[in-house]
Amino acid sequence: MKIKLLAIGKTDSKDLQPLIEEYSKRLGFYISFSFEIIPDIKNAKNLSEKQQKIAEGNELLKRIEKSDTMIILDEKGKTFSSVQFSEYLQKKMNSGLKNLIFVIGGPYGFSEEIYQRANGKISLSTMTFSHQMVRLFFIEQLYRGFTILKNEPYHHR
Repeated sequence: MKIKLLAIGKTDSKDLQPLIEEYSKRLGFYISFSFEIIPDIKNAKNLSEKQQKIAEGNELLKRIEKSDTMIILDEKGKTFSSVQFSEYLQKKMNSGLKNLIFVIGGPYGFSEEIYQRANGKISLSTMTFSHQMVRLFFIEQLYRGFTILKNEPYHHR
């Protein structure tokens, strides 16, 4: 199975980028992982919130195949403990999935088309985090999940 994380817009924080790269690299020891940033929509200031979500959704859908399993990170999604998330990942691997794609939306969330295409929703917290922070938190949780599955000590440090 391959895991891909898609996110709208570049990370503005130069402090977060090295950590995102570090955990992405660590993940590579466990699974094929890629992180793709979809550029911000041009002239977004001239678009309504709905128009921006539709434009971002169209860009996301261009990168997702029919056979891919797409899970969106959404505040109304299912919440997991780290151990439960590792079990979720194991079930996905056991099911024979080829591509598991997680998606972080833009500042206004997702278009209706994305909600309809999604195979599931996950919430990292009932709290709201910046889109830049969510990237790091989610990649770290993926890494943590795989260390739990391998019974490695990282989870208990």
